[in-house]
Amino acid sequence: MDQLVIREVRARAVVAPLQRPIRTASGSIEASPLVLLDVATEQGVTGRAYLFAYTPVVLRSLLALAEQLAPLLRGQPLVPLARQAQLERQFRLLGLQGLLGMVISGLDMAFWDALGQATGQPVAALLGGEPTPVRAYDSWGLVDPAKDAAALGRSIERGFRGLKIKLGGSSLGHDLATVREVRSIVGEATALMVDYNQSLDPGEAIRRVRALAPFGLEWVEEPVAAEDLRGHAQVRSQAAVPIQTGENWWFARDAERALTAGACDRMMPDLMKIGGITGWLSVMGLARAASMPMSSHLFIEASAHVLAVTPTRDWLEHMDFGSAVLARPCVLVDGCVTAQGPGLGIEWDEAAVARYQVA
Repeated sequence: MDQLVIREVRARAVVAPLQRPIRTASGSIEASPLVLLDVATEQGVTGRAYLFAYTPVVLRSLLALAEQLAPLLRGQPLVPLARQAQLERQFRLLGLQGLLGMVISGLDMAFWDALGQATGQPVAALLGGEPTPVRAYDSWGLVDPAKDAAALGRSIERGFRGLKIKLGGSSLGHDLATVREVRSIVGEATALMVDYNQSLDPGEAIRRVRALAPFGLEWVEEPVAAEDLRGHAQVRSQAAVPIQTGENWWFARDAERALTAGACDRMMPDLMKIGGITGWLSVMGLARAASMPMSSHLFIEASAHVLAVTPTRDWLEHMDFGSAVLARPCVLVDGCVTAQGPGLGIEWDEAAVARYQVA
């Protein structure tokens, strides 16, 4: 097939149901606000990806940004590295972060999906690898071990090898009781992670992480504000539990700054913030040079492809925000997710999209 040329960018907003609402120290996510991106080409191939907006409040702004970027891309060759470089130049004075960074990252994922669709290959193969099972952990919000015990147990019965819960909504005593009870539910063989969602200051984080150390945690995630790299480094230097961060890094420069600051033992970039698949490849090189385990944040479908070719691959986070509008959702097999194709394996269930679409 001839080189793909971008004809149009289409964006639609949906608010889809969640199988399990997510409760965090910052509030609850009761439904899944998504922006669905379609990049159509002159050759008839369409690349797809979606953005997770966190809140419906920003859906209209994301749609407007996608609409405004479309004329800049129309008629351009669909070459992900070149298009990202183009947009970086275009917005150098503004910077690539926030809603703009989300749209640019999402478009990059759609570009790679289109390339895979055009060649009939999964993106993992385009990146020099192949789809391979990636171990996954079930990602929960704040939990009540008494009320959620049966559901937590079902996560293990489904085959998940790890489970993550969120903390920070109450006192240290509450955190200790919660982790103790969850550990008894999931067993010692299950990897157990906790996520504070940036809710502590460094001193309190050090106190709590030290107290949690006896429970054999896989990691403690974002104990302090994501941008507080020095605070993360302080916690890391005085804690016996690995510190995980990265979901709020914007493009590869943020990853480089965090590594330079010694802010983490493990990293988990978010494809929607790190620059899509193109951005992930840059950070993947940094992780390999630092011998640092690299996990994913959200976006099961695309993450399964990039993790398949990541030398320091660690865990895939299984927090399912997209399956309600997908024709072929990812399937968990023996605690693992395997990338689907061609492309990213993303195909919209148009009937569901129509049901959940918002103006």
